[in-house]
Amino acid sequence: MAGRIASASIRAVVGIKKPIKAALTLTPSAVDQLKKILSGKSDCIGLKIGVKQRGCNGLSYTLDYANEKHKLDEEVVQDGIRVFIDRKAQLTLLGTEMDFVQSKLSSEFVFYNPNIKGTCGCGESFNI
Repeated sequence: MAGRIASASIRAVVGIKKPIKAALTLTPSAVDQLKKILSGKSDCIGLKIGVKQRGCNGLSYTLDYANEKHKLDEEVVQDGIRVFIDRKAQLTLLGTEMDFVQSKLSSEFVFYNPNIKGTCGCGESFNI
């Protein structure tokens, strides 16, 4: 792994669930930000998303540069951006929308995940 890209927050989706189209979809804002981040990394082929045990609620997302596609990674290609989902995170991310949100105080990737049952107060971790 070449290094961490950014932090991410979690938002639970409440209400009607949309039909699942892809393992992960990217908003135009997320695509633009990923193009900026990955443009200076000639050795990277895309972004790798995973989950790890962390935080007060159980799981947290990890965002890393991807130098290669591992055998069991799920690949999502959207608008020229390649995103690889680690095999341990595939069921966790199914049907999730990834967005990039900027405010006066922060800029971060936000995951709108219909599978989440609960999140911690700070938005750093979640459970399924």
